[in-house]
Amino acid sequence: MATNPEPVSRGRILAYALPAIPLAAVTLPLYILLPTFYTEAVGLSLAAVSGAFVVVRIFDAINDPIIGIVADKIRTSFGRRRTMFTLALPVVALAAFMLFWPPADATASYITAWGVLLTVGYTMAIIPLYAWGAELAGDYRTRTSITGWREGFVLAGTLIAISIPFALGVDDASGFHGLALLAIVIAVALPLFGLFTVWRVPEPQEYTKQRLNMRDGFRYLRANKPFIRLVIAFFINGLANGIPATLFLYFVSDYLGETDQRGPLLFLYFLCGIAGVPLANFIAGRTSKHRAWCYGMIAAVGIFALTPLLSEGDVALFAIICALTGLLLGFDLSIPPAIQADVIDVDTAQSGEQRSGIYFAAWSFTTKMSLALAVGVAFPLLAVFGFDPEAATQSDQALTALAMTYAWLPALMKLCAIALMWNFPLDEAMQRDLRARIEG
Repeated sequence: MATNPEPVSRGRILAYALPAIPLAAVTLPLYILLPTFYTEAVGLSLAAVSGAFVVVRIFDAINDPIIGIVADKIRTSFGRRRTMFTLALPVVALAAFMLFWPPADATASYITAWGVLLTVGYTMAIIPLYAWGAELAGDYRTRTSITGWREGFVLAGTLIAISIPFALGVDDASGFHGLALLAIVIAVALPLFGLFTVWRVPEPQEYTKQRLNMRDGFRYLRANKPFIRLVIAFFINGLANGIPATLFLYFVSDYLGETDQRGPLLFLYFLCGIAGVPLANFIAGRTSKHRAWCYGMIAAVGIFALTPLLSEGDVALFAIICALTGLLLGFDLSIPPAIQADVIDVDTAQSGEQRSGIYFAAWSFTTKMSLALAVGVAFPLLAVFGFDPEAATQSDQALTALAMTYAWLPALMKLCAIALMWNFPLDEAMQRDLRARIEG
């Protein structure tokens, strides 16, 4: 059985986190840039492209529990985390290349086929990778460092996904465009970084003492009260982050009247998110992880509350808000997955089987549902007040509703997540006791 020495070195953590860069570069274009690219540059109808991406999203949602269960059941001499992750690398690289650099006569069926393959491969890569990180160290604070570096690399990959397409442009599908260059970067970097991780990072030690059938496994998952509490808070906070993400472009264009600043402001937001990760780790190192997350959410509530006070043209003030909320994004990205690793210890100690895969599958599914619901909440609510995304101008009532929905509704949601997490029962002392039971 493979072992992982304690403490985990910084070099090993970096080697583990490296594939997060190309994997993150896949996700933003898939759901934000590609629909517009296939309609405007390739020339497909909006109905055909929308239908294709609906099918892709459905497959993306149902992938998680299936792959999570399989990821926990695989046992090979190569390692159950490394096996599925390695198999996924060429799948993601090829599918991303084909989808991001399509032929000029690509059809909706082309989008569907390669899109489904990409989401299946991506889930096969990301769930073992996150489970691998959770199992790489049993120490409460080392886990924060592991997730911090990984999520920092996620933000770096997101910046790459924003920068490259816009640098070359994505207007002409017949030539060499920005998404084509991104396709090459992903196709080269993902196998290269992924194989480096497999080479340099050992398979974590498995602490399974008994194998559970599916029914008993879900019974233990439902009985894991810290996990249920965490995942509800994570869902609410994800919805709170998803609403402004959905409305960001409209807020900048319609409320501030600064359409040309959307790209730079978005880049500034994610750039500051990278700086926020070490800040989150610093604060988590001087208190508990759940309290550090709460401090970040409290600060975000205070900053978000100021946003509706802006007026048309206040782009400099909004840039400050973007920078500060981007800084706090580091808390939302790096700390909750580190807590997730701790609540998995509750299950392992109680059930006798180490099942990180199914827990991160539930985590991934929750993330996708919160982002999907954000769209389902934001636009119908704004429609009540007369906001029309296709309209050239908006009424004062619609713009006020846009600002309040963009900022104050997410702030209220974050207050609910804070209430759930403030007195979270799983602290460092309890987690240390759980590890003693597991390793003993």
